[in-house]
Amino acid sequence: MTAKIGYDEVEIGTELPSRGFPLTRATLVRYAGASGDFNPIHWNEKFAKEVGLPDVIAHGMFTMAEAIRVVTDWVGDPGAVIEYGVRFTKPVVVPNDDQGALIEVSAKVAAKLEDNQVRVDLTAMSAGQKVLGMSRAVVRLA
Repeated sequence: MTAKIGYDEVEIGTELPSRGFPLTRATLVRYAGASGDFNPIHWNEKFAKEVGLPDVIAHGMFTMAEAIRVVTDWVGDPGAVIEYGVRFTKPVVVPNDDQGALIEVSAKVAAKLEDNQVRVDLTAMSAGQKVLGMSRAVVRLA
């Protein structure tokens, strides 16, 4: 696969399509099984509250992975992502109800680099709070 977006097609400020990613406690259980991360803060409400959290929280790496989907969906090739990094600023709290939580992600091209690469800055929000800071990806375009 190769990127479906051409370097010459984008400018600084180009906005990627925003997405919302819903998650429930069941989502966290499935992710724990797939990742092997069974830390009780991700599934045990009593434990999470005992250690000072408001409730069960999503895995940081899960949140990070959901956010980059905005970029990979836009570019059309996950292999086009050269670098990706974030700072975890706030947890995604996942209540034990039928709705769960929502991670809302927007992104835009922040810089055009050499070798058909662009830097994309992402914003990830949940419950009105920014959950990822300094969320940036470098992507090689066609």
